[in-house]
Amino acid sequence: MLYAVNVYIIFTHDQPLRGTATRLATFCFRNLFRRKVRTALCILGVAIAATFVVAVGATATRYVTVIQEMSLLFHDQITVVSKDAIVVEALPIGGGMLPQDPTMEKIQEIEGVVSATPVLFVASAGFQTYVQPVPFNFTFGIPAGEWQIVIGPASFRGNGHFPASDSSDEFVVGPSLADQYNYTVGTRVEVNGYALYVSGILDTKVALLNRCLIMPLEVAQAIYNYPQSVNVIAVKPFQNISQENLTATIRDKVDYVNALTETERNDIIEPVLAQVQTWNVGIETVVFIISLILVATVTAMSVSERRRDFATLDALGAPTGYVFRVVIIETLFIGLLGGILGIALGSLAAVILASVYTSIPVALFFPSIFEIVPPLYMAEMFAAVLGVCCAAGIIPAISATRIRIAEVLRAEY
Repeated sequence: MLYAVNVYIIFTHDQPLRGTATRLATFCFRNLFRRKVRTALCILGVAIAATFVVAVGATATRYVTVIQEMSLLFHDQITVVSKDAIVVEALPIGGGMLPQDPTMEKIQEIEGVVSATPVLFVASAGFQTYVQPVPFNFTFGIPAGEWQIVIGPASFRGNGHFPASDSSDEFVVGPSLADQYNYTVGTRVEVNGYALYVSGILDTKVALLNRCLIMPLEVAQAIYNYPQSVNVIAVKPFQNISQENLTATIRDKVDYVNALTETERNDIIEPVLAQVQTWNVGIETVVFIISLILVATVTAMSVSERRRDFATLDALGAPTGYVFRVVIIETLFIGLLGGILGIALGSLAAVILASVYTSIPVALFFPSIFEIVPPLYMAEMFAAVLGVCCAAGIIPAISATRIRIAEVLRAEY
């Protein structure tokens, strides 16, 4: 009865009392924890759902972002690869190698070609220092002086430079590798038994370049045992030449290659990315529906147990809207607590997943946690959790507004 008397004091004044909203929130919070174990389990259930959604959703979104970032490579270039190669954005996955000189000669003879740059791309290459191996990285072998044709404009941390010649024993390293192994300019590193020296550390946020080695083409061919072979040739067309027409000509003139425009490279991977996004939305929908059912069930049980309280409010003349707000605020508290806990745990889980997937130490991901789980994504998920919990309370809240003192007396007595 004390609960009802306190509520009576709140809503019977002609003018709202100072701090009335705070008192109402306090009463709702206290009442929510009248069944501490049940409420705690409900909040935990919402938190687990939010954790799963954030972890999976952020990982999938980051995966899509990393793939899309690859389109920055070979910008405004036509990429020529082996006919049986699978191309992800601009990079070949599998497939055969191309004989460097014969293929270059045939391409350069085609009208409309300004330049052709041979590139050796090696994924997941072995890379050792005197301390420990780097588990996963990418290597670009690029002719000296043509670095920007492949990776675009590049800047370095502090003093740094690209290797000066095709035979140079220097290489450029991505910032993630440099941070992991404390590399600085001049550090001596062994790559497949070859001694090289760090000439620069890239300053970039692009995920692929974060874990890359960039070295002269001849050096890369020697290190990875691909003499006079490449798997990508970047072709720059004249400005007044259609990329579509030039790619068709290249395919006709060089029958063992496939030539792709920027649009074609994107079109290859877009269906895969679309499926990832659809899968992600599907998981979020299912998990949120389960959360809605959980919160609605717990709230309905709470309303059923408090029929006398709501009947007393009816007898005291409480407006229908007040009873409705009480129930909705209680479900809002469930969403608030569960959402905060779930987003925090989900962000941690996303970082751990990224570490497991890439074999990069977790500590290196924490400084960039807001790149893996952007603040806007956190806000969207938090708003979604609150919305789901409030929606789950609508039916129990409507039920609570229909409880009357006469019905309770007939049911109870």
